[in-house]
Amino acid sequence: MKTAISIPDDIFAAAEKAAKKLGVSRSELYTNAVREFVERYGREGITEKLNEVYSGSDVEVSLDKSLTEMQAASLPREEW
Repeated sequence: MKTAISIPDDIFAAAEKAAKKLGVSRSELYTNAVREFVERYGREGITEKLNEVYSGSDVEVSLDKSLTEMQAASLPREEW
């Protein structure tokens, strides 16, 4: 898909330099950059959701005690 975007001149110049150094087209450079940004943003969304779930004080109450004990028992014993 073709699109038009506006970016500051200094960022455009740095991107041109990076594309030449990497031996990739401008389109490939921007595609890779956007893909990486979207993947990182998606992971942050997951972390935020997990933090939200486990940040409440009632977390231990809502966890199944027998399941928690089985999970803990399944971990190998290690010296710290």
